[in-house]
Amino acid sequence: MLKQLFLGLALAIISQLAQSQDTLRLDYFHTGNASQEMFSLDQLVIEPSPWPGNPAKAIDTVPRGKYLFEIIDDKSNQIIYSRSFSSIYGEWEVTGEAKNLNRTFHESLRFPMPAKKAKVVIKKRSYDKPFATIWQTQVDPADIYINRSQPEFHGLRIPLLHNGDPADKVDFLIIGDGYSINDREKFRLDSRRMMKTLFSTSPFKNRMDDFNVWAVLPDSASTGISRPSTGIHKDTPLSSTFDVFGSERYVLTMDNKAFRTLASQVPYEFAEILVNSETYGGGGIYGQYGTSSSDNDWSHHVFIHEFGHHFAGLADEYYSSPVAYTEQQGLAEPYEPNVTAQTERSKIKWRKHLQKDTPVPTSWEKEKYDQHAKIYQTQRSKIRADNRPESEMNKLFQDNHNFEQQLFKRNKYNQSIGLFEGANYESQGYYRSAQSCMMFTRIDEFCTVCSGAIEDIIDLYTKD
Repeated sequence: MLKQLFLGLALAIISQLAQSQDTLRLDYFHTGNASQEMFSLDQLVIEPSPWPGNPAKAIDTVPRGKYLFEIIDDKSNQIIYSRSFSSIYGEWEVTGEAKNLNRTFHESLRFPMPAKKAKVVIKKRSYDKPFATIWQTQVDPADIYINRSQPEFHGLRIPLLHNGDPADKVDFLIIGDGYSINDREKFRLDSRRMMKTLFSTSPFKNRMDDFNVWAVLPDSASTGISRPSTGIHKDTPLSSTFDVFGSERYVLTMDNKAFRTLASQVPYEFAEILVNSETYGGGGIYGQYGTSSSDNDWSHHVFIHEFGHHFAGLADEYYSSPVAYTEQQGLAEPYEPNVTAQTERSKIKWRKHLQKDTPVPTSWEKEKYDQHAKIYQTQRSKIRADNRPESEMNKLFQDNHNFEQQLFKRNKYNQSIGLFEGANYESQGYYRSAQSCMMFTRIDEFCTVCSGAIEDIIDLYTKD
């Protein structure tokens, strides 16, 4: 009876939006290597759920991604919608593999259906260059080849939090992968637990009323997801997998079409894939999606950390963990809001938060941290190489966390906003604003700068 009530509520909410503007999705193929890239159109799709966005907030005022797309009216040449984003391709092109072969990734742009013919323009920037057009195509709302079919869905649609009209709220989706029919109740509990974690963390805690949250679970034949490094391969609805780009902890899905089709069952603007696994891992791509495992001791932290990437375009502030990326940016200024190469006080992004008596760069126990990190990373690699129980990895994480917190407490600038060297995967030349933050260590707090960046995005999607 309770399940029927949930389903009835879900369908009633969607029905209330039936007269809203359609959501148009442009699917395309993104192909290339480390030195060149190209795009080709796959299809145009009208999604089953209407457009959830705020019509008064159609233009992106805080572009943070590597790419930007614009919808431009054909006759007036006016931009009627824009959003910045990053992509799996944008990450892959700076890996070693991209220097030796071509690959194709499937991607999507979602936007309100234009009333008349319009151009879709994709732009790209690098660390030292502004956005420049790299591809464009046309859309015509009268095109008979727009896919208007209604995809079948088998699974759960759960309204976790409803605070009002989607146009006035941030519409967030938690979508499960690797949950079998017998795991349905587990997903209900897991998704609610993760939502509770999100809204227990500032600044989301103070902005909970600005969110609607859905959970969607497609039926899966098996439990768990693929982990190729251990010989595990699973056929799941989203094809989520560990070991992306050779990083054992990196979880993504390369099946963008399956992800978009399943996510379109409800109104959403941001989505995080919750994979049914106890293994530590996750991922987050700005404007695309985030991922997190469900049952690791650190899943709550990973879920929020990766949402910071996906939702607000925050950069990783850590630098001691191995990553797949090989590109060296020198001292070019990153476009992410929470890292910088600037050392001149008047040019630092977060200069308004700097106290006069806080020196820049700001001292911290970096040498001791680095010495310990080498030992810790060696131990971490061995646990994975030996395929040891996840409990051993969790204990190592906890011991390392304890060491870091004790080390940081000794610094007089522990609670200060400053300019701390070591960020953006680089030990030298890049700086973060706080000694410790959700984006640097496994604490459950965002620093002042990251919190402000998150609130900027909330404001972009909500009613004034």
